[in-house]
Amino acid sequence: MQIRIHVPSQTLDLLEDETLMRRYVVSTSRFGLGFEPGSNKTPTGRFCIAEMIGDGAPAGEIFISRQPTGRCGTEADLHDHVQTRILWLEGLEGENANTRERYIYIHGTNAEGALGTPASMGCIRMGNSDVIDLFERVSPGCPVEILT
Repeated sequence: MQIRIHVPSQTLDLLEDETLMRRYVVSTSRFGLGFEPGSNKTPTGRFCIAEMIGDGAPAGEIFISRQPTGRCGTEADLHDHVQTRILWLEGLEGENANTRERYIYIHGTNAEGALGTPASMGCIRMGNSDVIDLFERVSPGCPVEILT
């Protein structure tokens, strides 16, 4: 399996041997693309899933510092929550090598209404049911590519 995120269309494709298995709507950063620490920009290039967090957590569970809180976020909450599952990305190229230390994830969101538009704080946001589905189909080490 491999993941390909296409920033212009705000989609995430799950591929097996270049065959499209699933396409999900996502949100990348509202601040654009980039690699600078503290920029809240989505990095581009080649990555892998370094760590997967949240197996078995209920849909909507809020994570703070990758720890479950026992609370669920709602669309009415304006905070950019990390919810449901976390797929922590590690950059594999020189310019995106700081991705893991920037805490860039693929994760669920309370702002599902904003999916399909650049709206995140740097991470790749997914719908909560979609991130559960993706989480169950991939494993650590899965290649990820973020394309412009």
